[in-house]
Amino acid sequence: MTMTTTGPTTGRAASSSARAGSPSQAPQTGSGRSTALAGSQARGAAADDLQIAGLVSLSTVDWPGHLVATAFLQGCPWRCTYCHNSAILDPRTPGVVPWQAVRDLLARRRGLLDGVVFSGGEPTRQAGLVAAMREVKEAGFLVGLHTGGAYPRRLRQLLPLVDWVGLDIKAPARLYREITRTGGPTTSADQAFSSLELVLASGVDVQVRTTVDPTVMSDDDVAELTAVLAERGVREHVLQTVRADGTTEEYRAALAAVRAAG
Repeated sequence: MTMTTTGPTTGRAASSSARAGSPSQAPQTGSGRSTALAGSQARGAAADDLQIAGLVSLSTVDWPGHLVATAFLQGCPWRCTYCHNSAILDPRTPGVVPWQAVRDLLARRRGLLDGVVFSGGEPTRQAGLVAAMREVKEAGFLVGLHTGGAYPRRLRQLLPLVDWVGLDIKAPARLYREITRTGGPTTSADQAFSSLELVLASGVDVQVRTTVDPTVMSDDDVAELTAVLAERGVREHVLQTVRADGTTEEYRAALAAVRAAG
């Protein structure tokens, strides 16, 4: 197991370059069009239907060992305690970055980027992701995915197109709703652990990450989760330290109290 000091990756990531179109700022798009990227669309929703909240043109941290562009997709069904990117949670909010901007970026960065990471929010919420991933693959780039596993049925569709998954498993099942704060007592846990089983069965390279929320989980809870994941066959489990920046005032106060007491 590896301990890091970063915050949750799905929903926000640091980058080695300027963010090309953050959730509050639309990007400048290139004028060229990549023929290879423009021609492929999956059945149903098209890549151009994606609601993209932000685009990082070059990231060294969103996929270990790879240079990637990262697209942050709008919308998430969960309302996690420590979420620090609330601006991209509402699925009704339109995207600010057109998919064409990703096409243009990849056309310019051929030979310079290894691939594209789709993050969020919860990227698997959007049906157009299948078509978008297919375009990226057909253009010769790798595909990475950050997900909390909220939509296992769509994840099953996506896995044949994915080269690497960063999967957030947030807590032992009995504590899941205390973090996600949506659905029934086990709804989000059932979704996440179903997705974990799908990813492990697929053979796709996966890093399982847990952002440790000390307002919900004790050290014993973390140890319990680590043991459960190991029993299920997880080889790489990264613990991430929660960050207070960008979270709600209520959560910052709760976190400060726990840290002061500890």
